[in-house]
Amino acid sequence: MPLPRRRWPWLVLLVLASLLAWFWGPLNGYAITGASYGARVACSCHYLGGRGLDDCRKDFEPGMELVMLSADEDTKSVTARFPLLATQTATFYEGQGCRLEPWDR
Repeated sequence: MPLPRRRWPWLVLLVLASLLAWFWGPLNGYAITGASYGARVACSCHYLGGRGLDDCRKDFEPGMELVMLSADEDTKSVTARFPLLATQTATFYEGQGCRLEPWDR
């Protein structure tokens, strides 16, 4: 017996929520890793290499197209964001290079 038409959207929503819950750990881990890598690479590229952030994106690995970058020239830091999931900042320190800010655990 087929389900009434009003139940299909709820069934699809339940399946999508279940899949999201199942894959949340790996997805969140990849987002944090991508944001961290992006912040560190872009910080080094921008403050040590003297290149613009758009040019620094060339140094990213394939699959990092969703990582967004922004620079704060006052604090000499670069923040990388993976939409809705992760944000990471790397700051340039003279004589030490770029360091990631500590993670909140």
